[in-house]
Amino acid sequence: MDRAHLRTLVIDSLRKIAPEVEESALRDDRPLRDEVDLDSMDWLNFIIGLHERLQVDIPEADYRQLVSLDAVLDYLATRLRDAPTASPPRDSEP
Repeated sequence: MDRAHLRTLVIDSLRKIAPEVEESALRDDRPLRDEVDLDSMDWLNFIIGLHERLQVDIPEADYRQLVSLDAVLDYLATRLRDAPTASPPRDSEP
């Protein structure tokens, strides 16, 4: 999966929790929780949404790595590349 497609999936997952998210206003290098104003429950729901959508396990110990949108994309790209073949990511939520 290319980075642009992965970014779209991540932004869509963010919009499930924070519908007001404007993709054009997000800065990829800024702290994501501040950019989108996510509290701890929203953040957890975002992580769960990524797991469900991409079929990627994100251990709690790794949450600290997911600081910015760039960091989330890098992390997920690595996890998807290194993961055993599984079902493809879901482009849309049911």
